[in-house]
Order: sequence, then structure tokens, then C-alpha cells
Amino acid sequence: MYPDDGGWTSALTHLECGRCAERYDADAPQNVCHCGSPLLVRYDLDRVRASVRPEDIASRGADLWRYRELLPVRDPANVITLGEGWTPILPLTRYGRRIGVPGLLAKDEGMLPTGSFKARGAAVGVSRAHELGVRQLTLPTNGNAGAAWATYASRAGMECLVVMPEDAPQVTRKESLAAGARVYTVDGLIGDAGRIAGQAVRDGWFSAATLREPYRIEGKKTMGLEIAEQFGWRVPDVVVYPTGGGVGLIGIRKALDELTALGWITGRLPRFVAVQSTGCAPIVRAFESGAETAEPWPADQARTVAFGINVAAALGDFLILSALRDSKGTAIAVDDQDILEEQVACAADDGVLMCPEGAATLAAVRRLRTDGWLAGDEEVLVLNTGSALKYADTLQVDQPTRLGRDADLPPEATSTAETTGTVRGRRTPR
Repeated sequence: MYPDDGGWTSALTHLECGRCAERYDADAPQNVCHCGSPLLVRYDLDRVRASVRPEDIASRGADLWRYRELLPVRDPANVITLGEGWTPILPLTRYGRRIGVPGLLAKDEGMLPTGSFKARGAAVGVSRAHELGVRQLTLPTNGNAGAAWATYASRAGMECLVVMPEDAPQVTRKESLAAGARVYTVDGLIGDAGRIAGQAVRDGWFSAATLREPYRIEGKKTMGLEIAEQFGWRVPDVVVYPTGGGVGLIGIRKALDELTALGWITGRLPRFVAVQSTGCAPIVRAFESGAETAEPWPADQARTVAFGINVAAALGDFLILSALRDSKGTAIAVDDQDILEEQVACAADDGVLMCPEGAATLAAVRRLRTDGWLAGDEEVLVLNTGSALKYADTLQVDQPTRLGRDADLPPEATSTAETTGTVRGRRTPR
């Protein structure tokens, strides 16, 4: 339950297909449109405009529920929360200057409950499902979403069934089990996990799979609402996002569209950049070819150290591509080795240790600056979507120097040469 100050209201009106615009009742559990496309939540923005101003929000709690008018939960008694939201935006001063983007910033979603941005979608998705009477939910996952939905389902007193590839990060499997979920692993990709989770749906469990229920987007949307507020009700020049299923990118775009319609932000919206791995890049391939949808990446070729973006086929591909093209953005694929190098370089320069998916955005920014797509004076925001501690075994760093119990420090240990760390055996100058 969320504290009710007497002013709780949601301007939720209905659901609408993102492709054919057919309307659906928002007060009954829904999955996808009859055409197979995701449903989007719609609000009475005139009502929001008349009832709340940006300065009113500033006095509310520092969590994602501060944007309650633009969220779908009607009664605060149904809010399932662990204090999620309001993650920091951190300047990457030294790293940004070194790669030619001194205005580089990172929104660090690794600070959220369960250690990833998936907590946003789970908080809103589980809250709304609880409000609509859902008591059993299932989803396929590459790891973090399963951990988040299992955790929030546990807090709501709901049952959760999770199916994940067997090579998903071990910690996410353990998180899901610790939260009481029924966890199954499959020798395959997330698409294979989806097929198995679909069997539970046929047995009456509610599908919380990516974009197969409408409220995960609303949770992810709060990243965009926070970005605008944290920037003083404006936006950066460029937003760079690691893209698998693409819900976060779709959600940020939806948030900024709603804020523009409200008149809370004005002017040009940011250019969006979707970042994928060269090992699984269906969105990049579709963007470069001019296609409106993405052909699935061959399942036997889909592999990357950035496991969260190892998504061979995204249900919302057309929404992702629309966001990129409408904003005059781009899509870019980066190599795994570049991801791993930038992960440690950023930590060494600025103390921000990103998950591999977040580090993929750094590799992309470096390339885009080198290629001239980014200008040196632009304000660029990257999204770090999770804690690197959940992927500790991917870090490519030297082993510590082992000393005997009675040993002294070697002379070089306290030398005055300024360094920021070790990246794959080489020192990186400050």
C-alpha cells in the first residue's frame, strides 16, 4: 500500500493498440490486441493538465509513484512498492572527456530494488495486475525481469512462474527462487522460454511477458518522466539505450510524448539511439535496411555477453523503429570485446561500474563520436540498466597482487604516478 495523502488520482482512460488503434477496456486484464500487437495505456491528459503542475510533483516522495496521474493504478491500496524510482543521473566527466563527449551523463538504474531497471516495470505491472484481481502470473526472461517480477509478486502475495535460458546469470535464478517463484530453465533462448511459459498461460496463468501485458511499459515510462524532471523539465540532446525487447526505449518515448502534450516540456525531443550487440542485432539490421519491422535474428547465432539484450525478435519492433526514425536517431551494434573494455574504462575513470548492457551504450557513444554522428558539445545521456555486480564474472580485470603474510608493499605500490585503474592489463591515465 502507498500512503494516501487524499489526492491520489490516475487519469487512466483506456488501452489502445499500438498498431491498429483498436480500443480496449483498461479495467479488465488484457494482453495483446487481436492483431497480435502490444496495447498502450492512454490517459485523459486534459484532466492531468487541470489537476497538477510540475511544481506540485516536486514536493512528492522520491519514487516513481510521484507521477501517479500518469500511471495506471487507481487505488493506492493496490500499489506494490519497494521504494523504486528516482535513480541518479551521474556525470561521466573524465571518461566523457577522454572519448570526446564531455557532456556525457548516465542514469544509473542499478540502484533500484533487485538491481535493475526491470523493477520499474514489475512494480507497476504487478500493482495493476493485483488491482485487477490477477493472482498467478508467468513470464519468460533473460534473468533480471524474472527476478524483479518474482520479487514484486512475492510482496503482493501472488504466485509467479518464471522460465529462463539455462545460461541466464546465476544470480537472477537464485533471486527468483528466493522470492518463492517456480523457476524453470531451458536449453535455448528467451523465445524458447516464451513457448514454455505459454503453456502456463493456456492453463490460466496471466502472461506478464514483455509487451504482452500493457503495464510494464508504464513502469519503464517513468525513466523518461524522471529524466525530464531531473533535467529541469527539459531533455538532453541524445538518449542512448541498450535495446533487446525495447520496452524502456518505447516507454521513454511515450513519457516524453505525454509531457509534450501536457506542455510540461517544449522544443525538440532527444535523438534516440538503440544499441545492440553484433551477436544479436535485429533492430540495427532493420533500421539500416529501412524496414518497418525486424526479421528475427537466427536463434543459433544469437549470443552476447550483454545477456539482457540477447533478444532475437522483439514484439514491439515497429514501435522501436518508429521512435528512432521520428527522432532522427540511429541504431548501432557494438562488439562484445568493446563492451567489456568500456565497462572497466568507465569504472576506472569515474567510478561508475555498469552492467554489460549499460557498457554497450558507452561503446556506442565512443563509436558515434568517432564517426561524427555525435558532436562534441552535445549533452548525451546513457542508460545503465543494471548493477554490474549481477555480472561480476564478465569483468576483464587483472588479478590482485598476492603478498605473503609478512611481506612489505613493493615500491611501485605507492608511486606518485596518477592512474585510475587497470583495463585488461594496461594502466589508464587520469
